[in-house]
Amino acid sequence: MSEEKFFKLISGLLVFEKGEPVIRDLLLAGEKIAAIEKPGAIKINGLEVEQIEGTGLQAIPGFIDPHVHITGGGGEGGPATRAPEIQVEDCVRFGVTGVIGLLGTDSVTRHPSSLLAKARALEIEGLNTWIMVGAYNLPTPTFTGSVRSDIALIDKVIGAGEIALSDHRSSQPTFEEFIKFVAECRVGGMLGGKAGLANLHLGDGPRGLDYLFRMVEETEIPATQVIPTHINRNRFLFAQGLKWLEKGGYLDLTAMPEPVAEDEVSVLKALIEIKARGDYLNQVTVSSDGNGSLPVFDQSGRLVGLTVASQKDYFQTFQELVRQKILTLSEASQVFSTNVAEIYKLKGKGKLSPGYDADLLLLNEELQLKYVFSRGKTMMANGQIKARGTFSTRD
Repeated sequence: MSEEKFFKLISGLLVFEKGEPVIRDLLLAGEKIAAIEKPGAIKINGLEVEQIEGTGLQAIPGFIDPHVHITGGGGEGGPATRAPEIQVEDCVRFGVTGVIGLLGTDSVTRHPSSLLAKARALEIEGLNTWIMVGAYNLPTPTFTGSVRSDIALIDKVIGAGEIALSDHRSSQPTFEEFIKFVAECRVGGMLGGKAGLANLHLGDGPRGLDYLFRMVEETEIPATQVIPTHINRNRFLFAQGLKWLEKGGYLDLTAMPEPVAEDEVSVLKALIEIKARGDYLNQVTVSSDGNGSLPVFDQSGRLVGLTVASQKDYFQTFQELVRQKILTLSEASQVFSTNVAEIYKLKGKGKLSPGYDADLLLLNEELQLKYVFSRGKTMMANGQIKARGTFSTRD
């Protein structure tokens, strides 16, 4: 990427202040948002400033995708079914400026050290990155031999998971094993000044969220210490998820390819139901499961189909939520960015405000992506990707 000016002044943007749309000029200084003011109010003399015309564009925080298999997922059908690593362009193309990377089923040929190296590589290439230590199984793989120590001591480790529950691919942990794991996450987070969340993969099994409800009933651990994902994979699990919201817990919805299967609940339908039940929107995130496998098993557990999840479905879900007026643009950006930053305690992320990191998207009235900035770097301009991975080939 060519050298950029330290200051960027984007004029005439539509932004949201307390949920209300207003026209503002926005000044970026290096990696930070320096000012958001009424048009013409920002004056800079004697310094080089890149001028960007924002008239007709809407600014929202960059998406933070909280569940991405950055080193690739899969493997349920053997070595040839291991999904590929994600590339920086894959994220930028769909407005993702931050990812939380994790492992999945495969903790044999995939390792925490590779996950950490990939996260650092994506950061060098322009993205914001964090990781979860561990994989589906308990005991789960770590760097230091302890989930607690990993979270407390390793900068990019902000939690652990995804631990599989109610799934034939899980290690079938006992409730006591599960609780000890969550307790390790909690204390590790406290010691490291991090969220220390336990990310939980939920499968199609009939036990659903039983362990989570037992956790709040039988222990002192709060509901906010865990985040169950893939909660919209079937109607039964989603119904349990709605009860979990009432307990004060978080939910992560997975953006799936359309059309969704018969028993699945689309993110669109899920958010309609969640909004109808009350003020729970700040407890919900949406993720792509990017570069994870989407295996199809028959009733006897045999693999009969396999595809790979993409952030394309994630971005299209965002667009449809707004186009169908299920969420306002401000509400949708809350679910796709602000909530993730607050739930995972990602300092300086998820808001367009002076002093926050300059992670932002500019969209036109049709919700097409025109500009992407990540820590102030221009990753996309006029709809053209500028960020390139070290070994990427041009489109």
